Amino acid sequence: MLFDWEFSKALFPLAFYTSIIGVFLFILDFGFDKSQKVQIWFNTFYFVVIGLGILATVLRYTRGTKQFKRSVIIFDSFTIVVTLVILYAHFLGEEAHRHISFLYSDNWVKFAIILTFIREFSEQEINYKKTLLNPAQLFIASFLGIILIGSLLLLLPNATHDGISFLDALFTSTSAVCVTGLIVVDTGSYFTVFGQTVILCLIQAGGIGILTVASYFSYFFKGGASYENQLTLSDMTGSKKLGEVFGTLRRILIITFSIELVAALFIYLSMDNRLFTSFFHRLFFSVFHAVSAFCNAGFSTLPNSLYETGFRYNYMFQSLIIVAFVLGGLGFPIVVNIIKYLKYFILRKLFYFTGEQKKYKPWVLNLNSRITLITTSSLTILGTIMFYFNEYNNTLAEHDGIGKVITALFGAATPRTAGFNSVDMAALDFSTIMMIFLLMWVGASPASTGGGIKTNTFAIATLNFLSLAKGKSRIEVFRREISEISVRRAFAVIALSLLVIGSGVILISIFDSDKKLMDIAFECFSAYSTVGLSMGITAKLSAASKFVIIGVMFIGRVSMLTLLIAVFKKVKQKNYKYPVEELTIN
Repeated sequence: MLFDWEFSKALFPLAFYTSIIGVFLFILDFGFDKSQKVQIWFNTFYFVVIGLGILATVLRYTRGTKQFKRSVIIFDSFTIVVTLVILYAHFLGEEAHRHISFLYSDNWVKFAIILTFIREFSEQEINYKKTLLNPAQLFIASFLGIILIGSLLLLLPNATHDGISFLDALFTSTSAVCVTGLIVVDTGSYFTVFGQTVILCLIQAGGIGILTVASYFSYFFKGGASYENQLTLSDMTGSKKLGEVFGTLRRILIITFSIELVAALFIYLSMDNRLFTSFFHRLFFSVFHAVSAFCNAGFSTLPNSLYETGFRYNYMFQSLIIVAFVLGGLGFPIVVNIIKYLKYFILRKLFYFTGEQKKYKPWVLNLNSRITLITTSSLTILGTIMFYFNEYNNTLAEHDGIGKVITALFGAATPRTAGFNSVDMAALDFSTIMMIFLLMWVGASPASTGGGIKTNTFAIATLNFLSLAKGKSRIEVFRREISEISVRRAFAVIALSLLVIGSGVILISIFDSDKKLMDIAFECFSAYSTVGLSMGITAKLSAASKFVIIGVMFIGRVSMLTLLIAVFKKVKQKNYKYPVEELTIN
């Protein structure tokens, strides 16, 4: 028994550290060209990692020191079976190849390495120390870490066809992680499939947050987490109760991957097969654009985004992209609340038709969802109408009937941080560009994959000046009063956004004085709101201006308010109150 304990004590760390080395070699394998001798060494080590992973997993069950959830047992069983089949295909010769020849590929071995790493990483004890990093600092550090790792991956020789500078790699990585979509090099032609896959992973990590994925996997396998971990994750996910933290994380992951999977399937079906060289090319295109759309990233493998020949008249494709980025831009809590309301509404209707009574529940659709949906719908509808009439004989002239409507809808919805374009941006009317400025600045909704000051902030500001005009001392809507802290945060976000955007415009005007002021302002609004639309000057900016845009993109994604919270020490509430005085405002 003592031997088993000593053996497992040595095996578990060994399996974990070798899986880390395996992932590192996995990256090098894709990133560099190697001799056959080096490749054999790589493959040998892969099999060692897989073997240790299987042994460690089996030992966890044979020790019998803890109970495993059914979902964990299913995952482990699936992993072991798949891994053994892959090993069977590689080691048992031609007989195996005839039955399962599709598994005789190094890529399946690398897939087994990833499964092994996920399992071993999830068993590690990770404790967030608030004394070391508060939730805001941890959130910012996670984004900085992903951006740096992404930059290094894009610098690998096999990530690009002709190499890339560190600045351009850093810009691309920041744009992907911050789900912005501004590019200094063409994604489709400059990067290889490996490079595009790295960008895809960065978009996904930036869209849902690497801490979300890591924390949930850890909880999934271990079935619990420390109080401090739950408290930290509660701050980052906005969960009101500690018990809801991992339920919230699970819903975020399920919603994200479900919508992306369905979107990818429908995009694949909407495509003309003649536009692609192979099944893989068409499949990768579909997955890339589904993830990019839902995460509101705006990256495309097409040189001219959706304005590319062969795609600009595919209105089904454009409609699918709109649905994906609108759902991503609504925010996870809103989507969950809408699903809850639809379930309640459908059940009530069913009970009504069957003659039974179902108990009425008030406020199934909460105040947050109502304000978000009304603001989003209003901005989208007004934006579509303005785009339609402003551009009817301009950029919409090449479209007919329903095509004009869908293209106008796309043009009004995409500035809300989506970043795709289905028209020539340089040919837009001046009034349309001014409207896009406003839509970019407002952006998506809170707790979403998008940026901007957010719809709720804009709604609170609008309700506030309406209340002041009516002489009311409180902001009231739907027979509810908006809390004072919400109003204060809203106006702090508005003021800070203008400060950051204004600083960006001034700095770029100094570094690139030859550029038009409107183009610079458009770039800064797009960067801060993580939109990705551009008037075509991004690649032509100087190195200093690119660093400015990188900074604006990063601040726009994590928010200036979060940065200030990370920097300033939290003050304890005092048990006193100073006399209140009013200041002259106008």
